[in-house]
Amino acid sequence: TAAHPTGDTGHALGVVTWAASAGRLGHDGADRSYRLVVRTSVGGSGLRVRLSNAFGDRPLRVTAVHAGLSDRGAAVRDNRRLAFHGRPSVTIPRGAVVWSDPLPGHVPAGALLTVSLHTPDAAGPATGHALALRTSYTARGDHTAEESAAPFTRTTDSWWYLDAVSVRPDHPATGAVAALGDSITDGRASTPDRDLRWPDVLARRLARTALAGVADEGISGNRVLSEGGGTSALGRLDRDVLQLPGVRTVILFEGVNDLKAGTGVTAADLIAGYREVVRRAHAAGMCVTGATVAPFWGWPEWSPAAEDVRQEVNHRIRTGHVFDAVADFDRALRDPRHPERLRPDYDSGDHLHPDDRGMRALADAVDLARLRCDR
Repeated sequence: TAAHPTGDTGHALGVVTWAASAGRLGHDGADRSYRLVVRTSVGGSGLRVRLSNAFGDRPLRVTAVHAGLSDRGAAVRDNRRLAFHGRPSVTIPRGAVVWSDPLPGHVPAGALLTVSLHTPDAAGPATGHALALRTSYTARGDHTAEESAAPFTRTTDSWWYLDAVSVRPDHPATGAVAALGDSITDGRASTPDRDLRWPDVLARRLARTALAGVADEGISGNRVLSEGGGTSALGRLDRDVLQLPGVRTVILFEGVNDLKAGTGVTAADLIAGYREVVRRAHAAGMCVTGATVAPFWGWPEWSPAAEDVRQEVNHRIRTGHVFDAVADFDRALRDPRHPERLRPDYDSGDHLHPDDRGMRALADAVDLARLRCDR
């Protein structure tokens, strides 16, 4: 369920400038302030935030939300209150998301933005993104309006309740790209607090183009076809991609977790899942770039059978006209002498997740000119 002020449309919501896929988090206690730090992609005015109770088992009350530019640590400057239907607080129904009203003023591209929110009586499962790779902060009591870092004595490696931010871009024709993926898209093994996931690097490449907004919708362990690390890609496609404002292109980079799970997933199964993503994205007017599945020889769940399926899937992606365009991530990462494994200089050490250099290679493998299609 998507709730926003009466009369709003996708156009009024602008373009997504940051997003992170929501999942189920453990209960963190009542009367908490969260000071969440995120990096914008596209700049603009009329900032809105989307709060999520997608995985809660009861309504979630949020009594105050503020947004400003990050200063040192948990400190913030130009910290201003956000409203919901003109009110400072909002109750989010179980399973729902809600957009704030627009905030006057301009937010720069590539800025560190701080969103502070207070939950007085949260209980049960929380909603958020576990692997933020960005230090955020918490405090007991409502300290959302304070610009000082002093009350925020604890750190958190997750983003709580916040799952998207949008702006009205400086150039009205600007759109966004959503990267739908698993742990590699989530940035696992990239350096924390430096925004070196491949979608982050891609955002810097796209900064002066008509697709300057980038949403990183990666979840570690995620699969296309079945529940694994969170809701399957097919199950979360609407909330995490199709309902985000301004998205014109989806980059789909998933499949390795389906293959290594040992569930007997075939190439035909995975291609059918990809085609379903494409069908639904096309129905929403979006283009889809499909990425080939990267090598993972040396990972404990690698097997010759899974490798055979990976090779068949990649052949179909390259030649089968499954997608509007192809990003050959396999070619970008594989060892030329042993193509079933990662290049050693891109391997973080676990033989599945690329390091910072590998993340850059993935971003560089995306042909920016082919991200748009005639839809």
